[in-house]
Amino acid sequence: MRKFQYAMCGLLAVVVLAPFSWLVISSISPADDLAGGSLWPSHPTFSRYADIFTSGPDGIAGTFRVSMVNSLVVASATTLISLVVGCLGGYAFARLRFRFRRTTLFAFLAIYMLPPIALVIPLYLALANLALLDTQLGLILTYCSIVTPFCLWTMSNFFMSLPSELEDAARVDGCSRMGALFRIVLPLARPGIVATAMFGFLLSWDEFLYSLIFTSTSNSKTIPVAIAEFTGKFSSDFGLVAAGGVLAALPPVLLALLFQRYIVNGLTGAVKG
Repeated sequence: MRKFQYAMCGLLAVVVLAPFSWLVISSISPADDLAGGSLWPSHPTFSRYADIFTSGPDGIAGTFRVSMVNSLVVASATTLISLVVGCLGGYAFARLRFRFRRTTLFAFLAIYMLPPIALVIPLYLALANLALLDTQLGLILTYCSIVTPFCLWTMSNFFMSLPSELEDAARVDGCSRMGALFRIVLPLARPGIVATAMFGFLLSWDEFLYSLIFTSTSNSKTIPVAIAEFTGKFSSDFGLVAAGGVLAALPPVLLALLFQRYIVNGLTGAVKG
């Protein structure tokens, strides 16, 4: 039985890692090897990565570098804002009792479940009236409309799984509700906070539709749009597309590896004292 489990795990690892491995191989393969369908580069080259980090901002690779910085700024700011709102609002939904509490929470969930295409026109008109089209701030506000409901829902459910007796004891000792939140609840909720931040970052990092419609220059375009334009507007260098894909995948992978323990605990709702 154990051998069968190991075999299944190995098969799953191959299925998951094979596409990424092929992406890495393609990024270091010369153009002739890619055109010929070679499974391994005859002369591996890292020139595409060097071009991305050293070329001028007006070139193909330089445009991707600017877009990567834009994605990092937009995703980080969106995650931070949404997480603060999600923690405070989620705690209120989990601990306070007021009219239409569940209805309001489900309303936020309904907003999150709306298809993005249904919100394109009103969001576009709002950003145009505020002169925020083709700006990082406009993307941040737009992405917050997606990530904030997600953070509210996940953090409220995680706070509900935490025992309230510790907060009650702290309040008996003279701690205010906000003091109990920052001194007792948030340290216990660290796994849930990390997991929520991770998924919120991924939602912002991978978003394509809004970035495509609301941006028009490299000043605010994000990675998904920059990669999509490699084979259309700029060139057909599939090796460069592969290199961009590898670099776009690195931040989420590194975050997952660094915080995997918190992510697992956050997803399972486990609390370790």
